Amino acid sequence: MKILIICSKAFYKDIEPIKERLEEMGQIVELPNSYYEPDAEKKSWELGEKEHAEFKARMFKMSEERISNMDAVLTLNFDKNGKKNYIGGATFIEIYEAFMKNKKIFLYNDIPDGMLYDEIAGFSPIVINGKLDLVI
Repeated sequence: MKILIICSKAFYKDIEPIKERLEEMGQIVELPNSYYEPDAEKKSWELGEKEHAEFKARMFKMSEERISNMDAVLTLNFDKNGKKNYIGGATFIEIYEAFMKNKKIFLYNDIPDGMLYDEIAGFSPIVINGKLDLVI
């Protein structure tokens, strides 16, 4: 299965062992859009608001194309800044893209409480609670 890992940049440090384990299981793993250039968004902000908006638009379009070629997305949703199982706006949009393209949606941890709980629940994600052997 081809899986795209999606998450907040804050969780990039957690990706490598998860990627390695999935690959050991025979999965083909793709990494987030800006994984190899995590400061790309910050740099776009430094160029100005218009440039940042253009950067975000490129990332959304790139995500849409990449998700089209995947079988699933694995959302890494760890705690961030006091928010349990954090899912940010861009990651939410990627989950939505996967849903609209009938891809499997895996959440590493439970759906976070909050404003988007019902929407995320409506995508019928498979919550694995850290058990990567459930990514099938």
